[in-house]
Amino acid sequence: MRADFFLNGPLKTLGIGLMTACSILATAAQAEPQHAIAMYGDPALPPDFVSLPYVNPDAPIGGTLVDGNTGGFDSLNPFIVRGTPPWQLRFLTHESLMYRSQDEPFTVYGLLAESVETGPNRDWVEFTLRPEAHFSDGSPVTAQDVIWSYETLGTDGNARYLGLWSSIDTIEQTGPRKVRLTFKTDNRELALVAGLLPILKKAQWQDKDFTKSGLTEIPVGSAPYVVDSFVAGRNVVLKRDPDYWGKDLPVRRGTNNIDTIRIEFYGDQNVLFEAFKAGNISFIREFNAEKWARDYDFPAVQRGDIIQTEIPSQRPSGITGFVMNTRRAPFDDIRVRDALIHAFNFEYINETITGGRQPRITSYFSHSELGMRAGPATGRVKELLEPYAAELPEGALEGYALPQGDGSARNRRNLAAAANELEAAGWTVTNGKRVNAAGQPLRFDILLRQGDQQNQSIIDIYLKALERLGIDARVTTVDDAQYTMRVQDFDFDMTDIRRQFSLSPGNEQRLYWGTATADEPGSRNLMGIRSPAADAMIDAMLQSRSTEDFTAAVRALDRILTTGRYVIPIFLFDTGRIAHVKDLTWSGKVPIYGDGVNFMPETWYFAGD
Repeated sequence: MRADFFLNGPLKTLGIGLMTACSILATAAQAEPQHAIAMYGDPALPPDFVSLPYVNPDAPIGGTLVDGNTGGFDSLNPFIVRGTPPWQLRFLTHESLMYRSQDEPFTVYGLLAESVETGPNRDWVEFTLRPEAHFSDGSPVTAQDVIWSYETLGTDGNARYLGLWSSIDTIEQTGPRKVRLTFKTDNRELALVAGLLPILKKAQWQDKDFTKSGLTEIPVGSAPYVVDSFVAGRNVVLKRDPDYWGKDLPVRRGTNNIDTIRIEFYGDQNVLFEAFKAGNISFIREFNAEKWARDYDFPAVQRGDIIQTEIPSQRPSGITGFVMNTRRAPFDDIRVRDALIHAFNFEYINETITGGRQPRITSYFSHSELGMRAGPATGRVKELLEPYAAELPEGALEGYALPQGDGSARNRRNLAAAANELEAAGWTVTNGKRVNAAGQPLRFDILLRQGDQQNQSIIDIYLKALERLGIDARVTTVDDAQYTMRVQDFDFDMTDIRRQFSLSPGNEQRLYWGTATADEPGSRNLMGIRSPAADAMIDAMLQSRSTEDFTAAVRALDRILTTGRYVIPIFLFDTGRIAHVKDLTWSGKVPIYGDGVNFMPETWYFAGD
């Protein structure tokens, strides 16, 4: 019998009482504290697991690891909008209620929280803190610290935290060590995402401005490392906390094995590489397959003092390339964006830059089951897209593939197609210059970081093609601080973009492509996409109850993003490449997500003799 019978009939009062009682009984029967929670199905590891499957649980402790960054830093607070902090601090000095396994699509295990409890519809989640959890200064992590962190980061923190906070209806302390969050929307992922927010110490920020901490205040965390010292703009030294509270937890055993991590800053990538060759840095990640094969034959490699390690990954391709800001003309016209994609001679660029060793990203979720399939949309994907047919970009329903060149430098066919698109958009050639009806030239700026040699080399080739089309494109290079500020303020025409995705994409997709974040300073929606269809596909992802529906929703979103022609895609980074000193090693067990901040240096260690 339907519930609305009771609500509209003579037994209204009795019906409400019965439904309330049934709801309470159902919640009590299905909601039990657990050691972990998975997006779909059950966690792979049982409550009594000893360590993560990809670590060495008996790894030795000790040693000093020297990491290298380019540019500089003017803040030690990685959680606020303004400032350029060493990016590693977010992962090394602070931790969250739950820990995400790198060997499952999306499963979180207890970290600061000893258990997690949620209702059958996951419209609420409750965490119970471990009694032994404490900050690096010895003070306990309390429910009030958790509540303050969620509210402060959601209102004054980086835009990446806004989506979660705006989805929380209530957050309250429900016991001495319990915090419950109730959500506003039907979004099954929120129960997991809520467990991954960094937790800060509330008392530290009383009578202080959290948003302007800069170098004057170092946020106190509960993670294995603390900031020991720093020289502004030059280096930051992190020490392993000898009193770290969680060293014996299953999710921590065999991780964070290095005593000292020193982050050194260099002017650009070339200087950093020379420092590595000279033995001043312990490891370096290489993203260029050609350079990996060509430039790692220096004496330390020949002697065996430096080892080259490749780490495969099963994650989706994500999107890497050059993003166009649709908030500005002429990139608000999809025909112009399509023309610029045609003008990008990937095959020739790839051969020149990487020796043809790295395949191209073909869509946002390519290289995985989540990626859009060739040809017209079918089945559930088609059903999801059809209600938005009138607004969808060309190719979303019919099928789309990136233009391919013939490998030559001239790229005649694709340049001709680009010229036709520009003509259709009202940009004609007069005296060798591409102009609109008002005689204004087609001109734009490409923003790059100083020292970004690979992207600079790519753009140098691209500029020649644009010049042949009569387009006046120029490059502006700025330091890291200026780059960060300009990107946060969307002060660019075109710039580089890299977004990595998991095998369980979710709420972060709103931050990347959601209409609500399009004009939010600091958001990661760099292209400024405002698409009800994309918003609907993200909703469908988050509300799905099966892997089949979830996969269909992601594939539909992939079609919208790819055919929107917002990004000129470049290389697929499907293999992690780490060159490192010979004593720095790992378990040899590769998690499904391959290399990343939760793999290297977190699970690595110095083997010694």
